[in-house]
Amino acid sequence: MTELRRGAIGDRWVIVAPMRGRRPSDLISTGEKKKELAADKCPFCPGNENRTPPEIYRLPRSDGSWQVRVIPNKFPALGDESDGTARFRTDGLYQHMAGQGTHEVIIESPDHLKSIPDLPLTSVENIIDTFHIRLQEIRKDPRHRFVVLFENHGSKAGASLAHPHAQIIATPVVPPTVKAELQQTKMHYLQEKKCLFCELLKGELESGERLIEQTDEYVVFAPYASCFPFEITITPRQHVHSFTMMSTDQRKKLAAVLKGTLHLLKTSLEDPPYNLILQDAPNVSISSHTPDYLRSLEHSYHWRIAIIPRLTTMAGLEFATGFCVNPVSPEEAARFLKKQAI
Repeated sequence: MTELRRGAIGDRWVIVAPMRGRRPSDLISTGEKKKELAADKCPFCPGNENRTPPEIYRLPRSDGSWQVRVIPNKFPALGDESDGTARFRTDGLYQHMAGQGTHEVIIESPDHLKSIPDLPLTSVENIIDTFHIRLQEIRKDPRHRFVVLFENHGSKAGASLAHPHAQIIATPVVPPTVKAELQQTKMHYLQEKKCLFCELLKGELESGERLIEQTDEYVVFAPYASCFPFEITITPRQHVHSFTMMSTDQRKKLAAVLKGTLHLLKTSLEDPPYNLILQDAPNVSISSHTPDYLRSLEHSYHWRIAIIPRLTTMAGLEFATGFCVNPVSPEEAARFLKKQAI
């Protein structure tokens, strides 16, 4: 049984998930071994569908096979652990609650060896559309206060299976880091009547120092305070607080930008491990009981995608202070990537 625990000092939540200790391991890096695994053992490859939990969703091909599959995570971080509510319980100085939530896996392609930058654009469009469909569905449950979509590429980024896949986890609480961000952005909106993210985007476009690419719908740049070398943000020009509100045309254009950005990383940095994170607004229905920091979300929040190459290792200073040590300035990273794109 999974459980959420809140520490007595600091607003920190921990997911205690004993089931995760039984995850399979597929960390082989050589192409030859990957091919052997795809044919014989990989649960995400075609022909091995019986090795996964029953699928939640599939995008079929005309011949009856599939293009994208969505399944429950066999070793979930969170699941249906409650009696229908998400209630805090107190044990002395500590708080805890059942690990209520959901944990899905999106198998992005039948091809064991091809990730987003290697796939045809139409396949990437299908992946983005599947993200959209599943996020909309998961957000229908009001217990899912926060929904995060992410992809771990490479074993150093946390991938336990080599076959490219993304994951969606819904939690019954808003994470402290997101809560702090929301408090800051709401305060800015109340004072300036402007979205802080939109203001930052305007500044990046005017400066141009950290820009990597821009299209009519999206801007790709290295964040000013990047924690990691070659950290990248993809953000829509249009102010919209949730990815689930994007139109079909906007999703198609995002597919092209995402494929191009990941291809640039792959070719420039020799296919580095990375974490891709969709940073979306919390899932809340405003009522008299809604915490103050969650109000005005539609005006003060702006969804975006973070891509974090895992080229350095966090050590004592980072864990002790929360400071990041980035050996490559965002300006230098942007110049390098733009030069590689030419």
